[in-house]
Amino acid sequence: MKKLALLSAVISLCFLTGLSSFQPKEDWENLLDKDLSKWEMYLSYRHKVGYKGEQPKDADGVAIKPIGYNKNTNNVFSVTEEKGEPVLRISGEIYGCVFTKQEYQNYHLKLKVKWGQKKWEPRTTLLKDSGVLYHSIGESGQDYWRAWMLGQEFQIMEGHMGDYWTIANSAVDIRAYLPEGNMNTVASAKQPFLPLGKGTNLGGFCLRSEDHESPSGDWTDIELICYQDKSLHIVNGHVVMVLQNSRYVENDKTIPLTKGKLQLQSEAAEVFYKDVKIKSLPELPKKYAAYFTN
Repeated sequence: MKKLALLSAVISLCFLTGLSSFQPKEDWENLLDKDLSKWEMYLSYRHKVGYKGEQPKDADGVAIKPIGYNKNTNNVFSVTEEKGEPVLRISGEIYGCVFTKQEYQNYHLKLKVKWGQKKWEPRTTLLKDSGVLYHSIGESGQDYWRAWMLGQEFQIMEGHMGDYWTIANSAVDIRAYLPEGNMNTVASAKQPFLPLGKGTNLGGFCLRSEDHESPSGDWTDIELICYQDKSLHIVNGHVVMVLQNSRYVENDKTIPLTKGKLQLQSEAAEVFYKDVKIKSLPELPKKYAAYFTN
């Protein structure tokens, strides 16, 4: 009887162990650690008021080289801790970014953002500014500010969380102005898509549909859904921008832009990021698919 009881206990233990191996596993990948081991960095210039996109030059008219890759001048990028979790501080003192070593496609990105106190030229009298750039490809310094890769921008700005900006020669079709009170309904997806950016008759900027940024000093939850050529900008749980047909134009040829690296901008304002996580999407979640129906 003792042997039988022992055998029964072993079988039960094995059965429970087997069951545990089939339990759902956390599929979010943490992108932020104290060493920024999954990121590289790029710094361009200390831009001044009145800059108009030109190549910066010294007093003799000689072109000034950007600071370049992985040179953390003045500790623009640093990692602190909050309750044992890493927090990325971007001082904003010099234009540039941290960017992921890996490219991503078909994913759900989450992060939290909060403003610091410091601002720098040329934005000392303007709103604090940063951004999450996605589908980023090629070399850094391809944009107006000579600081970032070609890509699409999820704007991070005071009072403008979730706006869209084209970066360099990118373009996209946008559905942003949704009926009031219908932010998360199928009816809200009936507005027409407008083409913006390179190769269109419109500029490369669009306002988000509503402001859902947290109060000053609090963390704002940011989510980015990307699947194939589609993306959604989500602020504190609210969809504020719907985009599709992500692309860029090169030598008059339109090329799909559906994967790339992630960039977090240094853009003349102190900003903090934490809980930066990403997971793969096998399909576009049904609750978001309705935003793309015509």
